Amino acid sequence: MRGCPLPLTKLAPPPHLGIATNFKCFPFPIAAIATPKPSLFLSIHHPHSNAHFSSSSLAAQQQQQLETDDEEEENFQVLTVLKTDYNDILIVDTPKSRMLLLDSSHSVHSILYKEQKWTGSYWDEFASLPAIVPKGPIAILGLGGGTAAHLMLDLWPSLQLDGWEIDQILIDKARDYFGLSDLEKTTEDGGVLNVHIGDVFIPSKDLHRRYAGIVVDLFSDGKVLPQLHEVTTWLELNERLMANGRFMVNCGGIGGGSSAMEGSADPKNLSSDESWLLNPALKALSNAFPGQISWKRMPKENGENFMALTGPLPDLESWSASVPSPLSRSKLGLESSSES
Repeated sequence: MRGCPLPLTKLAPPPHLGIATNFKCFPFPIAAIATPKPSLFLSIHHPHSNAHFSSSSLAAQQQQQLETDDEEEENFQVLTVLKTDYNDILIVDTPKSRMLLLDSSHSVHSILYKEQKWTGSYWDEFASLPAIVPKGPIAILGLGGGTAAHLMLDLWPSLQLDGWEIDQILIDKARDYFGLSDLEKTTEDGGVLNVHIGDVFIPSKDLHRRYAGIVVDLFSDGKVLPQLHEVTTWLELNERLMANGRFMVNCGGIGGGSSAMEGSADPKNLSSDESWLLNPALKALSNAFPGQISWKRMPKENGENFMALTGPLPDLESWSASVPSPLSRSKLGLESSSES
């Protein structure tokens, strides 16, 4: 059965927030063939959707997952562990994947699977960005081990990527253990990853209007960098986008208390459409680009991170048709329903 895009929900922010714009809740193409950990039930989180995937044999899959988890736990290997000026780096190898964990939060910043390409998480979403931006180079702010870069160059082999990372030692380890050096070699179609070491927030005239799209994935200690909570940061970064360019941003999860809202609010009292109010990066984006922000929230089993996209709402059908089935909602057999 052919699926269709979920309906767009316009949100009216409460007056006390002072955000004079409607916010759009928008489903990105969903990647659903693999999750960082085996999942028994994968749901599409949207206030007007009852679409879901469920297991045909729950007991059998539960047993299979237990066996898989046991195998992973018994066979993992620590490849490197070290502390740099910017990170506590831990790289772990398992029979099925290799993971980069950073900081005391032990957050997974990069993952490469050995027998599959797609991750089933937010990195896959980044790979869909070239389909909806002008032709031109794309920047990745927060390159990490290069998961998004691998996916993007595999899907778009002529793409010119600029990957930015502040930690030279992290990049060296990514070259050793995550195949980053392979991406720095020009493909037959002319695509390549150019790695830049430095602070992405330092202004540069060389970057003015350079990029067709900018992927933003900047975290420290498990949290979005505080600079991304500021409207001025987004306005300055916007100077690097060419006309009709877009940001695609991993905004992290729900923030806490007054750090995320002007005033106080209990997350339990907010509807799913209002949950973005507790995310400070989304708030800053909405103020920087009024009426130009679309967002989705990743499923619970994939971390519940908010993903944001700037610019006018893309044509969902053409976007879906331009990416492969793991990213294309129209090829997943989903159905959607809207409530009056």
